Amino acid sequence: MTFIDYYKILGIDKASTPTDIKNAYRKLARKYHPDLNPNDQNAKKNFQQINEANEVLSDPEKRKKYDQYGQDWEHAEEFEKARQAQTQSSNGRGTRFSGSQSEGDFSDFFESMFGGTASTGRNRQVKYRGEDYSTELHLDMIDAYKTHKQTLTVNGKNIRITIPAGIENGQTIKIIGHGGPGINGGPNGDLYIAFSIANHPIFKRLGDDLYVSINLDLYTAILGGEIIIDTLSGKVKLNVKPETQNGDKIKLKRKGFPIYKSEGQFGDLLVTYTIKIPTNLTDKQKALFAELSKS
Repeated sequence: MTFIDYYKILGIDKASTPTDIKNAYRKLARKYHPDLNPNDQNAKKNFQQINEANEVLSDPEKRKKYDQYGQDWEHAEEFEKARQAQTQSSNGRGTRFSGSQSEGDFSDFFESMFGGTASTGRNRQVKYRGEDYSTELHLDMIDAYKTHKQTLTVNGKNIRITIPAGIENGQTIKIIGHGGPGINGGPNGDLYIAFSIANHPIFKRLGDDLYVSINLDLYTAILGGEIIIDTLSGKVKLNVKPETQNGDKIKLKRKGFPIYKSEGQFGDLLVTYTIKIPTNLTDKQKALFAELSKS
């Protein structure tokens, strides 16, 4: 099994704080987002690895296991149980572990426990890890905007999962132990869920930020005024400055998309004004514009 260094993927070290991890993830997620790199065949793979690294290192319990067991962190409990059982064995037939085993030896141990090598003991049964399953889950942007539960049917079994708000298009999450069943006491495989999030008809999403174009009538653009616009969290009143130009942009902080696994934190909403030229003017209105053009 090839070892994946999550710290290296995020460009940080083991001394990094949770804030360091979050900042590194957000920077790289923007850089390698598939929507921003349509011609880069490796962007999706890099994006998935970045999400996987963040999934583990941003969770204190998972990070602790990863720091201790490396690539075998998901089997930490099985390792501890197996090592304790073999250490306590007094019949002299099992291999003893003193507790000084190096991190590099963990993988070899799990190869023997779960990868197909005969186990020690009288029965010498071969233990096989279950097959990993993969599936794709399609969501609307509104679904991805809020934390919710969904039930999946995998191999005839219903699995109820919680989908965190802020999940990204192309992101893959792993549900441990919900893959194929293990053989002869081997562990179950894992379930990998790739998310496909449909585009919204009005809002465009890039990372945690949303973008929207708003039509502005000529009179409000020239004189200023108030308008009401829709956001994903409800309606918002905007004050339009006099002499607003076509293409002018404003930023509404914290009105964008929820930040993945960061409760109460949101990206921004960037609004672009598109000024609509009035049509079907009356003769009087045309005359007023003509008079205005001469002033």
